[in-house]
Amino acid sequence: MHHFADSLALSDEYRDADWWLPLYRRAFPGLASAVPVCDDGWAQRGGVDRVLTMASGRTYTVDEKIRTADWSDILLEQWSDEARRVPGWVQKPLACDFIAYAYAPSGVCYLLPVVPLQRAWRQHGREWLKRYGVRRAHNPGYVSASVPVPRGVLMQAIVEAMFVS
Repeated sequence: MHHFADSLALSDEYRDADWWLPLYRRAFPGLASAVPVCDDGWAQRGGVDRVLTMASGRTYTVDEKIRTADWSDILLEQWSDEARRVPGWVQKPLACDFIAYAYAPSGVCYLLPVVPLQRAWRQHGREWLKRYGVRRAHNPGYVSASVPVPRGVLMQAIVEAMFVS
């Protein structure tokens, strides 16, 4: 049984992890600031956990996902509430530019660009469901459903989704 409050507390616990800032500095040369979005509101509900500001003034928004073990897959949330068909983050409109999908034990993070990620899901989601199955998280009053896609498979699909003809 999962509890949203526990998941939120876990996210809060990792928000200030000492590996986030060095990671963002490596990924975004010219990073001037990385400000967490803590308060509930449109940004949080749109998947914005952190706002990155470059020295140029350009900003990027990031939704941070944490796994507490170094799994070989990326768990794509298809339904946040399966019975009510409430879309999960891989298929709902998001306000963020990237999903920062991190494995806490190793501090390894995959920066997933949201638009190509969601296009890859539209192109391959049915196939991934058949091939990799569904993992359900039972929460009080609802069940969320996610697909464990191997990291290499997902990254290749994102690259291919960036080609448009």
